[in-house]
Amino acid sequence: MDFLEPSLTVDDNTLALAAKIKLLLFDVDGVLTDGRLFLGDDGQEYKAFHSRDGHGIRMLQDSGVPVGLITGRTSRVVKHRIKDLDIKHVYQGKRDKLPAYIALCKKLGLDFDQVAFVGDDVVDLPVMLKTGLAVAVQDAHPLVKQHAHWTTPSQGGKGAGRDVCELILFAQDRYDQAMGLYLN
Repeated sequence: MDFLEPSLTVDDNTLALAAKIKLLLFDVDGVLTDGRLFLGDDGQEYKAFHSRDGHGIRMLQDSGVPVGLITGRTSRVVKHRIKDLDIKHVYQGKRDKLPAYIALCKKLGLDFDQVAFVGDDVVDLPVMLKTGLAVAVQDAHPLVKQHAHWTTPSQGGKGAGRDVCELILFAQDRYDQAMGLYLN
């Protein structure tokens, strides 16, 4: 079956970059969430994750592209989410994300051009500038958008993660197969 291209505006250069990706990394706050932090009187932290982002991550992982997180904060909520999504590569509490990124690439034997990173704020730029595909969410800081190869049509925490997963699936000719599972 043939499927329509995902409703993403993508140029040929971005598709070529996405076709090379063997690992997708996300920041968390502002990317997989809308960036707001809800704190209870007891100090408990709450975050909202979009279910479609989670399903996009599952589809991408099922297609053979692993997913990881590098985030500046440490959160038990994130631990629950990564367990639910079976995300293996997780670095929390990394205000300086670049050393974790370099160590992970070395551990997995990946060149920087084989990795995509999705960010929203200036703290993400050191990693984004060293990736094969730098992605900014729609509501990212202007400087982050300026240095991204592509900006998602969706905002952080509102489907931006799914946008990136579908972009990579489409660029790697795996989109039809991933979506076809739901039409049989």
